[in-house]
Amino acid sequence: MTADQWIALVAGIVGGALRVGAPFLFVSLGECLTEKSGRINLGLEGVLVLSAMAAFGGAYLTDSAWLGVLIGAMAGAVLALLHGLLCSLDRVNDVATGIALMLLGTGLAFYLGKPLIQPQAPQIPAIPLGFWSDNTVVRSALQLNALVPIGVALAVLLWWGFARTRAGLLVRMAGDSAQATRALGYSVSGLRIAATTAGGFIAGLGGASLTLFYPGSWNEGISSGQGLIAVALVIFARWSPLRCVGAAFLFGGAGAIGPALQSIGIGWGYHLFNTVPYVLTLVILVLTCKPGSAAIGSPGELSSTRN
Repeated sequence: MTADQWIALVAGIVGGALRVGAPFLFVSLGECLTEKSGRINLGLEGVLVLSAMAAFGGAYLTDSAWLGVLIGAMAGAVLALLHGLLCSLDRVNDVATGIALMLLGTGLAFYLGKPLIQPQAPQIPAIPLGFWSDNTVVRSALQLNALVPIGVALAVLLWWGFARTRAGLLVRMAGDSAQATRALGYSVSGLRIAATTAGGFIAGLGGASLTLFYPGSWNEGISSGQGLIAVALVIFARWSPLRCVGAAFLFGGAGAIGPALQSIGIGWGYHLFNTVPYVLTLVILVLTCKPGSAAIGSPGELSSTRN
């Protein structure tokens, strides 16, 4: 390959990491917040798809991309709130409830989103990172989703909040020891419902980035399991919001290898390279999840159904 092709390839992978990694970033941050409180939400795939549809529909109806982003985030928060309320009941399993709500969220999105498949909605503005280059391929590849800096700021805010604020310490305490939380007079259920709802709101921003930036349209196959992959990302990041940023962009870059190669005329193995994020997920789960032992950094009450 020529030097220009190498530059275009690297730019394509970096730009793709930022574009493809944006939904991973928000969903993993939302799940990190949820799991820090001691609750797991496997319904994030439903949250992601429903918020993607709601964001696109909101932007289409209001003619404002940012209002669409807000509507998508609120849709994610509502579905996550339902998950939190159901899991607060006695003898309700987090995992089973999450799977049920994943099906509910995707079903609602597919049904309500039928009229939105053809129309076009306003898009989130892009920040041109490739302004320094005269290469049109590089300039096109390095278009940054305006939500990404917000996601990075959210990661820093969550990291600081968990370590330095009373609310963050209460969320961590609910996730590490329900008994200690009750002994101090706090409601474990209330803390977990609040954390799950806030996590759904953050994950909803990821759904909005799917339909309002990349790929920038609504269709029923838009998520491709990114909500479920985000659960593995949180394990890989050891429940650290800052590590979630790196993990999200790593997975985004893995998913961008195929399109980057295609952009410079290499089409061989395109579909094979598209499987890289899923293979990476399996490898991470095999390496980090050992039977009979808790992962490093895992909240102590993560799998508890007690309230």
